Amino acid sequence: MRPFNIFARSALAATLSIAPLSALAADVTINLGYAAAEGSSYSVLANKFEELAEEYSGSSIDVKVRCCGQLMGEDEAFKAMQLGTVDMHVITGNNISPHFPLMDAFVLPYIFEDKSHAYRVLEGEVGQRFASQLQEATGVHLLTFGFVGDRDFYNSRNPITNMADMAGLKVRVPKNQVMIDTFTEFGAAPIPLPWADTPTALQTGTVEGADNGTSFIKSQKFYEIMPHFTALEHFTYFSPLFASSRIMGKLDEDQRDAVMRAARDAGIFQKEEMTRQVDEIRAFLTGEGGMKTAEFDRSDFIAAGQRVQDKYAADKGEDFTSLVNEIRAAAE
Repeated sequence: MRPFNIFARSALAATLSIAPLSALAADVTINLGYAAAEGSSYSVLANKFEELAEEYSGSSIDVKVRCCGQLMGEDEAFKAMQLGTVDMHVITGNNISPHFPLMDAFVLPYIFEDKSHAYRVLEGEVGQRFASQLQEATGVHLLTFGFVGDRDFYNSRNPITNMADMAGLKVRVPKNQVMIDTFTEFGAAPIPLPWADTPTALQTGTVEGADNGTSFIKSQKFYEIMPHFTALEHFTYFSPLFASSRIMGKLDEDQRDAVMRAARDAGIFQKEEMTRQVDEIRAFLTGEGGMKTAEFDRSDFIAAGQRVQDKYAADKGEDFTSLVNEIRAAAE
């Protein structure tokens, strides 16, 4: 597969979709939100983008990072960017699916064989075509895919040694049908909840378990209330940085170049930094963090994930099936 620059092509698409602007654009303030806690992988991306966008633009762009849902939650942020009421936001991929259903192809359980496979897809022609389709359909710009991680599982009921240990477990899931169907296939009892409601639901026992990116389990301090940890790696997650057409339309050509370059380089930085951190965080969770883990057999989980993949590939239409096949082909 011939690699090429997703960010350069996205910048071109942005330029073509924006009306001509004065070359003397005024200084621009960009509000960039994310819903996770400080110290999460989202903050690594957002803070680096702030630094680089201001540097590359010669300080003609002022990025103000708003963490922890200060702007709004992830469920509302994408629509707000379509309306132009939010400038930029980092959003977990699975929370884009209600607005752009093709995203579910990347949410499918065990769809990527490993991280190399994932990056070949997202940073290559498949990822570029996806970003272009998303912008054409929604008007929202995908600036970088950033770091690809795994959702680790944790619960308060029992160790997970095989899929049978999931039976009847009340598991919080995002409002994403693929994730709901996957945990149903695992034998659990999925309960869809917004992210904002999740910490309270875990503390009160409304749900007994959940999954998150590794860094989130630490940054949200879930190790303080959840005793059992499993590196299940059933879902791959990424948290793209998105921008509204309204804010992109405020930028002159040099500022747009600065934004696109900052997004690319911040994504690379996040990828390298979070890849380094994952093993350290898992060691913390099962060491100083006090969580217990056990040897487990992943084979039944993978087989269940394959059944979910096949179901969605057959039922979601030609574009979805084509994208799933392209993802699978990139593993070879």
